[in-house]
Amino acid sequence: MSSHELVERFKAAKPFFAVVFLQFGLAGMDILCKAALNEGVSNYVLVVYRHAVATLVVAPFAVVLDKKVRPKMTLAIFTKIMVLGLLEPVLDQNLYYLGMKYTTATFAAAMSNILPALTFLMAWILRLEKVKLTCIRSQCKLLGTAATVAGAMIMTLVKGPLLKLFWTRATTSNQQQTNGVDIHSSIKGALMITAGCFCWACFMILQSMTLRTYPAELSLSAWICLMGTLEGTAVALVMERGNAAVWAIHWDGKLLAAVYSGIFCSGLAYYIQGVVMKHRGPVFVTAFSPLSMVIVAVMSSFILREQLFLGRLLGAFVIIIGLYLVVWGKSKEKSPEEELATTKQVGEEKDRSNLQVITIASSCK
Repeated sequence: MSSHELVERFKAAKPFFAVVFLQFGLAGMDILCKAALNEGVSNYVLVVYRHAVATLVVAPFAVVLDKKVRPKMTLAIFTKIMVLGLLEPVLDQNLYYLGMKYTTATFAAAMSNILPALTFLMAWILRLEKVKLTCIRSQCKLLGTAATVAGAMIMTLVKGPLLKLFWTRATTSNQQQTNGVDIHSSIKGALMITAGCFCWACFMILQSMTLRTYPAELSLSAWICLMGTLEGTAVALVMERGNAAVWAIHWDGKLLAAVYSGIFCSGLAYYIQGVVMKHRGPVFVTAFSPLSMVIVAVMSSFILREQLFLGRLLGAFVIIIGLYLVVWGKSKEKSPEEELATTKQVGEEKDRSNLQVITIASSCK
């Protein structure tokens, strides 16, 4: 294999490496934020500090690196950025954290696996995703998306026997009662996480559309983090009024969760999503979200000593199968940039052929 072929294969694999790295980062956020929420941290304040950190980290790079590619800001673009700052940083994350408070980190990660289905449906409706029901690859995408939803439902509704892992046997009966989640809390948490995933899917679609008119990924990420900080602060001041103690910062899990999630899960995540979306579309980015649940399930059983049940393991297996079906269905698709180049090439060839016909006709005359 020549060096040129290796370079081409590496370029083709970069989107896959990027989204897998993204899921590892999101899995770490679930563990750290769940630990912080268990200590009584306000989810509203955590969201504000998270995006404040992300803004401070991303903005300097955006100012320098996007200087030549950053387009002029217009009212339409700024309106989209304000909506983006509301959808994911404020609505999605607060609903997700509230749902996590009522359940567990593994449960929250499992329920978020409905995100690929929501994004796929919205992208299909808005014609951002091409689907041909007679094509085997489109059928695999549909079947895989349905499988991710089915797996999430299995993890939610099917409990099964407790898996007695040696690293969780040391928990006391009181801790087991705390880790166990009753059905009412599960339903309440599931509804909140589902609403948050809908906002997240809307965010992914709108981010993909915004990048067409504002193709500066770092600058867009910085703007989203800044608007999320400002809008999140307004929400936190209302929801935590009269409770100034929640804003106190100490060298504890709250600060670690805010810094980690701000750098990896807001700043880097928005940027990576934007770059991959330009080549693969929003559905490809969200298709890998089930991987985060598997990582969280393993890590939370070690770090948080959360109980792991057979039903969740079965649901994880179904989700992984669905993920591979979606990835296989999209593996041979052309990127938006390649489709645009192909369309231009076809148009140029038609123009040349029409010109040749006109030339021949005129010569015959």
